[in-house]
Amino acid sequence: MPAKIIDGVKIAEQVRAEVAVEVRELKDGKGVTPGLAAILVGDNPASAIYVRNKGRACQEVGIFAETYKLPEDTAEADLLDLIGKLNGDSRFHGILLQLPLPRQINEGRTINTIDPRKDIDGIHPVNMGRLLLGEPVYVPCTPSGVQQMLLRSGYSPEGKHAVVCGRSIIVGKPVAAILMQKKAGANATVTICHTGTKDLLSITRQADILIAAMGSPRCITADMVKDGVVVIDVGINRVPDPSTKTGYRLVGDVDFDAVKEKAAAISPVPGGVGPMTIAMLLVNTTKAARLASNA
Repeated sequence: MPAKIIDGVKIAEQVRAEVAVEVRELKDGKGVTPGLAAILVGDNPASAIYVRNKGRACQEVGIFAETYKLPEDTAEADLLDLIGKLNGDSRFHGILLQLPLPRQINEGRTINTIDPRKDIDGIHPVNMGRLLLGEPVYVPCTPSGVQQMLLRSGYSPEGKHAVVCGRSIIVGKPVAAILMQKKAGANATVTICHTGTKDLLSITRQADILIAAMGSPRCITADMVKDGVVVIDVGINRVPDPSTKTGYRLVGDVDFDAVKEKAAAISPVPGGVGPMTIAMLLVNTTKAARLASNA
């Protein structure tokens, strides 16, 4: 029996509706309009589309958003200066630094410059540390979206063996930290696999929940999963497809057509994790505004 499709678009709509209610309450009750500053450096087409979609989502729920577009050759000092100004700008409760950055800019140093109270991507060392301690303020958006997809689809990770394929600071490490927490909606036994993992297949076959975030198209195949697994595909990869107008199409890290025949549930690409990442950004921005209004 083919897998149930975990519809990220539909779940994201639910989250956005909840955020819209909270935004109205902040505006009506405290006169506070949540504000987001997005920084885009360079001309990466995918990043530009992503930032534009985030801006539209903010507008839909009543969040004030402004995008700062900087040229590809922007000096690191100029970017750090902009971040410093946004840190002190009371209109903005959240700062989104779109990654990746051009090679002349040190990514770690730039992230560290963001005020942790405005780090709504949850990637500042302070926020990462709080997540590992089990005391998060802002949880990274994509991992948070993965957790919500599982919970809102009826697949709680509690007591399950979750296998995470990928160890990036954006997805792999934080999603593992989220799922292993001793709290409701987590409490999973977590294994992280990566490029140094030997006999990957023997580990992925143990997964009750498999989270694929490796950045390699269709690398998780049907023989790598057991019957009844729940699969969340975080990957988004362009593969050639001459039948399309663009000459390519988007696929995930999972061989969707084959794996769905064995899985109990699976998220598609596109239409899975992507919309949830944007939805959780709205959640974090609104939370930042609420925290600032209570300061």
